[in-house]
Amino acid sequence: MLSFNDTFRCWWGLAPVTPKDGPPLITDTEDICIVERLFSSSLVAVVSLASPRKLKVCHFKKGTEICNYSYSNTILAVKLNRARLVVCLEESLYIHNIRDMKVLHTIRDTPPNLTGLCTLSTNSDNCFLAYPGSNTIGEVQIFDAINLHAKTMIPAHDSPLAALAFSLSGTKVATASEKGTVIRVFQVHDGSKLYEFRRGVKRCVSIASLAFSMDSQFLCCSSNTETVHIFKLEEPKEVPRQAPEEVQGWMGYLTKAVSVSANYLPSQVTDVFNQGRAFASVHLPFQGLRNVCAITTIQKVLRLLVASADGYLYVYNLDTAEGGDCTLLKQHRRPPEVETSNGDVPNDPQRWKRRMMMCQTTPRGGNVE
Repeated sequence: MLSFNDTFRCWWGLAPVTPKDGPPLITDTEDICIVERLFSSSLVAVVSLASPRKLKVCHFKKGTEICNYSYSNTILAVKLNRARLVVCLEESLYIHNIRDMKVLHTIRDTPPNLTGLCTLSTNSDNCFLAYPGSNTIGEVQIFDAINLHAKTMIPAHDSPLAALAFSLSGTKVATASEKGTVIRVFQVHDGSKLYEFRRGVKRCVSIASLAFSMDSQFLCCSSNTETVHIFKLEEPKEVPRQAPEEVQGWMGYLTKAVSVSANYLPSQVTDVFNQGRAFASVHLPFQGLRNVCAITTIQKVLRLLVASADGYLYVYNLDTAEGGDCTLLKQHRRPPEVETSNGDVPNDPQRWKRRMMMCQTTPRGGNVE
């Protein structure tokens, strides 16, 4: 699994390394398949390949296990914020109170969700959980994780969902389908569509990640291709109408004719005319590799981050005024061995296993049915 934490300051593994021009790097361990960190704290939720049905909540700086829980099936995803921890299985979701890890609610009999697709907003005031409501069409279910009731259902796409992301405020949700050509942004409270962007028309792709900027002014999208798209979330500029006498020449009449004809076209066709295009883009030095993208502020400047499955972090400049092609500023390679503050090497299987598995306190937990 490959992901940034909620503040985009760390990416998957556990030992932070702080390069000058990028966020702390995280070094992975051999037997861990899921790692989720609570913002920039020391609290991490981990699932190992050896025990895919067991969730462990650890204080990784102390090397202590706080608690563990076992589930009836393989854990496909874990999401957490300051109020809730959500565990996603293939056909159910468990919502825990993060303070005591008590199971508050279980969403059962969800449509088969083989990839564990779900997302939890980071905002505790708008603490919403989004997950697929169907495995045949792109239906998004929004669940209020604080008051524990269904919020709304959004018919986002005609084909099954591939990616979901909340804005920092938890008021907007971005969606992409398995077809991968159209990205949409919806209002959470009523499910109304705010924006629609076309990623491309040449081919269908597998969307790898969606992420809002911290101010929700930009949305980035990565896929299995070499291109990362950045969309600007702004109201479309109104084109001033010309008076009839100002429409002169054959081009003026042609433009007017096309505008009038659009009123008689099917809605699917007119939607294409109304779709926004990428404000900026990045051409990666690879394609086909699993990757995630994020937009964050580094030294008070907005940057685009792309982390790849082969251990590279790319930092790009994002021109917020003009857009266009983003320029590569830095490229970081995850070191093969990085010592932590107490001298352990995180990717040394034996040392790291001793740190994470040998608890200084007796963990609490149990089985979740």
